[in-house]
Order: sequence, then C-alpha cells, then structure tokens
Amino acid sequence: MITTRRHLIAGIGGIGLAGCTTAAPRHSGFAAPPLVPLRLELTQLTHITVCLRPFRAAGPRIEVESIGDKRVVHHYGHGGSGWSLSWGSAAVAAPLALADGRRDIAVIGCGAIGLTTAITLQRAGARVTIYAAERLPQSRSARATGTWSPDSRIAAVDKVAPGFPAAWEAMARHSYNMHRTFVGLPGDPVAWSDRYTLLDAVGPRPPRAEGAIHFAEYGGMLNDLVPRGRALRAGEHPFPVANVRRSTSMQFNVAALGQQMMADFLREGGRIETATFNTPADFARLSQSVIVNCTGYGARALMNDNSIVPVRGQISWLAPQPGVNYGVYYRSVSVLPRPDGMVVQYVGDSDMYGVGNDSEEPDRGETERAIATVAAIFSR
Repeated sequence: MITTRRHLIAGIGGIGLAGCTTAAPRHSGFAAPPLVPLRLELTQLTHITVCLRPFRAAGPRIEVESIGDKRVVHHYGHGGSGWSLSWGSAAVAAPLALADGRRDIAVIGCGAIGLTTAITLQRAGARVTIYAAERLPQSRSARATGTWSPDSRIAAVDKVAPGFPAAWEAMARHSYNMHRTFVGLPGDPVAWSDRYTLLDAVGPRPPRAEGAIHFAEYGGMLNDLVPRGRALRAGEHPFPVANVRRSTSMQFNVAALGQQMMADFLREGGRIETATFNTPADFARLSQSVIVNCTGYGARALMNDNSIVPVRGQISWLAPQPGVNYGVYYRSVSVLPRPDGMVVQYVGDSDMYGVGNDSEEPDRGETERAIATVAAIFSR
C-alpha cells in the first residue's frame, strides 16, 4: 500500500514538507495556513525500509483450491492497496472459507490481509489460528506508507474480469466504513490529514510509455464517499509555487492500528503460532482442514505464482515531529507525517517506477535525493 504518483496528484494520496510560515500578500484577503515547518534533514534520518508490493494484473487472487485434503482459500496480490482494501477484501474471502460449514480455520500470514481476514472470520463465528513466520511489526505490511489508496496498483485495466470494477468498489466502500470505526481511538490508529500537492506548472499527463502497464484507476467511483480537494489561490497557502491543491485523506498509523487489530484478534479468542511454509505440501501438517492463504508477496515463492510482479518501494524514515499534521507532494517526492516517523518517499515519475524490481536493499542515494528535493522548495 505505498502511494503512487497519480494518487498524489489526484489528491487521493498523501505526502509532507518543511518549514512554511510565509505570510500571505496583503492584497489577497486570505491568511496563509499556520503550518508548522518540517525538519527535512539527513540528520533526522532514523532508518530506511523497502517493501515489495504484490501486483497482479488481474487483481487480487481470491479463490478456492484443493491441496491434498485441505481446502485452501487464496487471498493475496493487492498491489499497493493492501491496508486500504483489506476489510472489504476479507469480506469476500471469509464466506469462501466458511462455505462448507467448518468453523476451525487456519490463516497463514500476519500482515494487513491476514489480520483483517482472521478478525472477519472470528466475527462470523469461526475459531481462528494465525500461522506466520513473522508478527505484523516485522512483516512487509509494516513498511507501508500508510495512506488511503484503495486502487494503488490494484490491477491492469485490460487484464481484469468484466465484473472486477464493481467488485472493487464494493470492497473499497466496505473497507472505508470499517477504517472509519478506528478514527478517534487512543493512539489515532486511523486519522485524517491535509495533503498539499505542489506543481511548478500544470500540464498534460505525459503519454504512457510503450509497454507500460495501464494500471486501473477507479478512484472516481468513490467521489461521493471521500472528501474532495480543491485548487488554492495565491494567499490561501504559503508555498512558493504556482499551483497548489489541498485535499484531505485518511491515513493509517500502522503501528497503532496493527496493535489495535492484534489486541482485537487475541481478545476475541484468536491464537498465533510461529510457522514457516516453504511449499504447499507444508499445509498438510496443520490440524485445520480449511486454510486461508494471506501471504502477500510471499505467495510468489510459496505457490510458485509468477502472476505476482514485485513493485519496489523505499521509505526513508525521519524522526517524528510533534505538531505536524499535513503532508506534501513535490516533484515526485512525498512526505507524510506519522506518529512513528516522517515518511519520505520518491514515488517516481510514472507508475512503472519500481515495477519488476525485487531488491529489498536500501538505496541511500535515493533517500538523499528525495529529502533534498523537497527541502529545496524552502530555499526558494
């Protein structure tokens, strides 16, 4: 669930920035927002993480397969939309697991998809055990940007089944309503924040490169649901660029949200056991006859599923900055403030950035360039 460039420009994605308290011109009649300056400096860098998003051109795999004497429900391949789409996707997968009437169910994977699936099954009356090599804080889900982006690399428009857009919309709406139930809870597991998209000039979108994936863009289907942004006039913002758009977006404090979900799962009778699965044959050792496979990018190796394409995304984490509650996007770099750190990310000049790259090694040079790019706007 890492934000893509088109989500940011459209005002759906999230981002952040440094030091802006410029006064509005007297003749404007507007006061510039009192935005707390951000400390975008390498001295504030705490660590760098890399996540591989599991993109499938046909969309997430949610289907049943018999493996030996096990009934396996596959539930993986959400691209950059794992957190955002998780509850709605779980609402589709859970009935498949419960279809034969059995109520003792195994869930493999303890990331965003695994946890929401497990809780959804519990609330439908199932006894659920999660089997995973890692808990959520160590999973790829913990390396997500944390912004509401339910169609971020969710599918390719020319590869999905005819009914997929409507199915996606139903999942997105259900997820949105579920995520709203976490707003206002201690630790702010889900919250709202303003995002400022800054453009030096407005021009047409560059043509799609030959051979590039035409990623599905379904955000317009939710216009009645999510807050709408608008372009700001001079004096309504403190930024030294010609074009500024402000939007309001839902964001996930992944650390607090994950802790809340883990607590909910355990409180409602769930169990978590440490286990590693190298091939589908390893499913045989589980006592449960129904298994939900929520292994995300790990399913590429586990299931030998080459339909999963890695999309690399790197996050540079700066120390948290209290009082900052807005994000900024500028020249393909986003900065999103979270309680667990300032998320700085180069998202690329097109959605193809990172596609097919399975390296999880941090790139210090990318971090330095991203921080310098956004910090430079204030020297102007």
